[in-house]
Amino acid sequence: MLIALALPLAMTAQEKKYKPSAKLKTLKDSVSYAIGIDVYQNLTKSMDEFGINWDVFVSAIKDVSKDKPGYTSEQMQTVFNSYQNEMQRLYNEKTDKNLEEGRKFLEENKKNKSVFVTESGLQYKINKEGTGKSPSMNSTVKCHYTGKLIDGTKFDSSYDRNQPLTLPLNQLIKGWSEGLQLMKEGANYTFYIPNELAYGQQQAGIIPPGAVIVFDVELIEVVEEQKK
Repeated sequence: MLIALALPLAMTAQEKKYKPSAKLKTLKDSVSYAIGIDVYQNLTKSMDEFGINWDVFVSAIKDVSKDKPGYTSEQMQTVFNSYQNEMQRLYNEKTDKNLEEGRKFLEENKKNKSVFVTESGLQYKINKEGTGKSPSMNSTVKCHYTGKLIDGTKFDSSYDRNQPLTLPLNQLIKGWSEGLQLMKEGANYTFYIPNELAYGQQQAGIIPPGAVIVFDVELIEVVEEQKK
């Protein structure tokens, strides 16, 4: 779940099923394969951007299994410190790139006569105006949406799941909370959300740090008002 009480998304797509690349003849084989999946998903997947030499990775496991690790604890700590420094450098580099691309996108986008800009910096376009009631910050709303990066990459869609999002406005990112209060039931708007009204300089699932995000949002219903 990408929402974490902040993102108006619920990534609940079913896992794809594939056949193991290895021949699993025994329970030992199956357990070994399952452990390999677990190790990759929980320990090494985050290192993909940096890269892993898989031959060396496997040789280290074999060395440890023979009680002959080639590094002392002190050597390992030195390596991990260097790795953390390099990953921080790459993260900062990526963030700076996204911030600059987002700034240029918003500067160009606001030149469009159909795009409005609020005091906070939220940009929005009215695709279809609604006729129902508008939500307040204390409202729970039901919406359909599609979320994309500025390069057009789709990262989530309630339409694809055929399941509208129903959540209180005060649990959504700032760009959504503000934008929805501009809408009436039945409306369809596009929000162009600066990083400071979304996730700032933090990675959020596949949404990169410092990114501007774009949502097509349909306000289906103001479900209820919460007690203040």
